[in-house]
Amino acid sequence: MGTMVNPFTATGYDLLAMTQAINKLPNLFSRLVAVFREVPVATTSVLVEQSNGALNIVASRPRGAPADKVIADKRSMRSFAIPHIPVEDVLLPDEFQNVRAFGSDSSETQAGIMTRKLQKMKNAIDQTREWLRVGALKGIVYDADGTILCNLYDQFGISAKSVDFALDVNTTIVLSKCLEVKRWIETYLRGETMTGIRCLCSETFYDALTTHPEVEKAFAAYQALNQNLADDYRRGFRFGGIVFEEYPATWTDKDANARKALTANYGICFPEGTGNTFEEVIAPGNFLETANSLGLPYYAKQEVRKFNAGIDLWAESNVLPLCKRPEVLVTVSI
Repeated sequence: MGTMVNPFTATGYDLLAMTQAINKLPNLFSRLVAVFREVPVATTSVLVEQSNGALNIVASRPRGAPADKVIADKRSMRSFAIPHIPVEDVLLPDEFQNVRAFGSDSSETQAGIMTRKLQKMKNAIDQTREWLRVGALKGIVYDADGTILCNLYDQFGISAKSVDFALDVNTTIVLSKCLEVKRWIETYLRGETMTGIRCLCSETFYDALTTHPEVEKAFAAYQALNQNLADDYRRGFRFGGIVFEEYPATWTDKDANARKALTANYGICFPEGTGNTFEEVIAPGNFLETANSLGLPYYAKQEVRKFNAGIDLWAESNVLPLCKRPEVLVTVSI
């Protein structure tokens, strides 16, 4: 009997190639990906400095190199560990036993099997990254189990801003509430630019807003002008200079607990189109080959099981989304 050969050990399936492949796959859970600018670093933690009301990521230096000459008050600095998000899968012999090699006349190729596996793992990572981004928009980044990974308000002594829209009162001047949010964000941008303000809100907040006596006529006009949206008008209703969008995202943790992005009756307002207010710090992969290199959004690797009984697949991401101006984040409620 000839020696069994792992068809996925060729050059096309090494760490570099698989990592390149998973980084090219489409993002399927990425509503907030455009909000955050990716910032690769070569360390597994990041130093954040508070200066003039804004938070800055302090660049890492090689050991022994001169440090940045910016730190007068060490109390203004905090170190945050960058979350490590690993995902595992397995490729069993039955899945590719009768599949021909890449380039042959077959309904599915070895490359197709690997791509499908990588996409499945990347989907899980993307859901986790989106969950972390939602936390960053609240100023508090939560782990999948609900524990706090990073609380910018507590760490830097910043007061969170909230506005009660009082939508359960028919006489409330909702426009004034919108202007309060706008003026607050404009004040605390502190020189940063923006293209507008968006409010991601729960289903109950969106319904209460669009049915309020002061708002319902404007919402009816918005519906009439956007009939090409197939009767779903929850993605971009503008009122008082703020774009309101229903954001019903829900994730399920490993214990099958549903975790909603936004609790009922609440929403999050934040500036859009900023230059560097929202950043996602990306650390290197947890491999010998990637130590001390600038991080990539995703990594992937494979290893043959004992007795060639299958192939273990590993994918990971090491990211920490941050809002560098937490005071521009405004929570709104009914």
